[in-house]
Amino acid sequence: MTPAINLLKKNKCDFKIHKYEHDPACTNFGLEAAQKLGLDENRVYKTLLVELNPKELVVGIIPVNCTMSLKNIASALKAKNAKMADKQEAQKVTGYLLGGISPFGQKKRLRTVIDVTALDFETIYVSGGKRGLDIEVSADIVVKLLNAVTYKITS
Repeated sequence: MTPAINLLKKNKCDFKIHKYEHDPACTNFGLEAAQKLGLDENRVYKTLLVELNPKELVVGIIPVNCTMSLKNIASALKAKNAKMADKQEAQKVTGYLLGGISPFGQKKRLRTVIDVTALDFETIYVSGGKRGLDIEVSADIVVKLLNAVTYKITS
């Protein structure tokens, strides 16, 4: 079990686990998950870490086929501006490897913004905490459990 799954179980949340064989040569982890699980790319979400100014790490959750709008996530959290977080720092702060960063069960609870499009679906898919493992969960659970803000953070 990963910390993400443990957190969902502890909070008695409804979720499903989906496993697939990760290809070590693949670096587009989110699209790989969508393809291998036979899912609509709009329902599979990636977890990205962003650094706001003044320095604060936050989590942005967006569809795997979209790009993060740094301007929009900064606006959602009332910051001056934002940039993508350093990959090594992202791994250190979350406790997860790139390609397996789950919004759930991170070492440190960070402010979180989920793209508003997640509310269009009954369930979405997010990383389960390691490559080759996704969790199907409602966006409402993401919002409630992580105290996440919904906002258009894609460009």
